[in-house]
Order: sequence, then C-alpha cells, then structure tokens
Amino acid sequence: MKKIAWVTDSTASLDDKLLKHPDLYTVPMSIHLDNEQYLDKIDLTPDELFQRLKTLKIPPKTSQPSVGEFKNLYEKLQENYDYVISILVSSKLSGTVSSSEQAAQLVDIPVLTIDSKILTYPLTVQIKKGMEWFASGLHIEVIKEKLERLRETYEAYVLVGSLEQLHRSGRMSGIQFFLGSMLNIKPIIQVADGVLSIKEKARSEKKAKEKIFGYLQESYKKFKISEVYLLYGLHDREALRWKEELEGIFSSIRFSCHPLGATIGVHAGEDTIGISWYNGLEEKRS
Repeated sequence: MKKIAWVTDSTASLDDKLLKHPDLYTVPMSIHLDNEQYLDKIDLTPDELFQRLKTLKIPPKTSQPSVGEFKNLYEKLQENYDYVISILVSSKLSGTVSSSEQAAQLVDIPVLTIDSKILTYPLTVQIKKGMEWFASGLHIEVIKEKLERLRETYEAYVLVGSLEQLHRSGRMSGIQFFLGSMLNIKPIIQVADGVLSIKEKARSEKKAKEKIFGYLQESYKKFKISEVYLLYGLHDREALRWKEELEGIFSSIRFSCHPLGATIGVHAGEDTIGISWYNGLEEKRS
C-alpha cells in the first residue's frame, strides 16, 4: 500500500483527531488587516481577529497560499510519502486549487488536487471520507471518483452575521447592503457548485431560520441524511440553540457544531451561523 500524505488549507475546520493526525498537513491562508499580513490559525486567535475587525481603517482581505508554499511542502513530503492527496477550498471562492496544481508540476511526487467545491467543516468531511476509503483498501482513482460524486450532493446555507462587514469586504453591492439594512432583510446565502449566491430573502432572522429548517426537512424526506453540521462565526451560542431545536425535530440525525474560521469570518462577521449536510453521504459508504 502506498504511503499517502493528505493536504488541506486553513479554511477546513479540523477536529482534535485530525489536528493530531500524523499524515495530514495544512497550508494556511493569509489575512490582511490594515496592511499587515497574518497567517490564518497561526498568527491570530479568533477573538483577536474579530476585535481587530471592529477598528480597521481599510477593508480586510484574504489571500490563498502561493505556488511556492505548496511547492515547498510537496518537496518535503516526497521524502517520506509516495503520493499526495490535496483536498482544498472551492476553486470558485479561492485560487488555492490553482496554486496546488501549479506546484504539483514542479515536484517529483505525484499530487492529486481535489476541488472540494465547499469550505469549513463540510470540506473536513471529504478529508475524513477519503482517509476512511483509503484505509479500507480502495485505489486512489476510486477514492477520487467517490469524492467527486460526494461533493456534488452537499447543501449549505448561511445567515450572515454582519451585512456591513460583507459589504466592506466587497462581497455585497452598496444597493444590496442599503436595502438589507433598511428593510431588516436577512438574505439566506447558499453555496452551490462552489459559488456563494442568495438563495432567498426573509424579513427576519426567525423567518430565515424557519426557511432553512424547511430545506433540511425536504432533504431528509428525500435522502434520509444522518449527519448535519452547524457552522458559526465566533460565538457558538446560537448554533447550540439551533442544535437543540433541530434535535427535537429530527431525532435520527446527528448534529454537530463547528467554527467557520477566520478567513470566512473576515467577510461574514462573528454572529454568522450556517448549516450544511451531504445528501449522498449514506449511499457513498458502500
């Protein structure tokens, strides 16, 4: 059996087990705050980041790891591994996939770069499934095909915590921000095919939550999903409330809460909350 190195980027929300995994490596994104650059999850804690966001003079920015960063990592990995599988943030949200693909052309070790078409904990789920399938003896090409099928089945919906922050970061137009602020509209952001877009608009957070719970109900009826991930900005209080409420409705689903991470919080705000699941997770276990 080949010895595999797994690589991801810092938008992935890794649990303690994966953080300690000897064969998983993370390449950090960069966060730019008032002309200073910080490495995600290395130079700033979430609390420090969100405090800084409140006093910024220049809108914050994020940037993907460079080709050189991936090249340096892959060159180190080729000393101890036979193959690299990189599962990375959606190529339509970041240039990270492109950086990895270019770096792969410059090293001797074979590198398979997979565009997850998602980010945060749903990206982590793909890493876990890939590791599970490899441990069960599946060939790398089969793992690639299964991951590419699985990634097409996710649903993800987000209530942005700060329209102002989303506007300042360049992710929302001035007109959209004005209308949303004046009318107390809560846009439901969806991630579909790797792209952020507005799924629907609600007149209050309560109504937006009801709509999202309705999306989950529809998917549950069709696919009998068993895992759902609640995603939060800085504070997990609202995510835990959603979890408790949803557990009362869907007793057979396992709900878990996970931080969105700094590179997403920069754009969406500390009070952001989201929900995601894979409609194809169960059928892909075989």
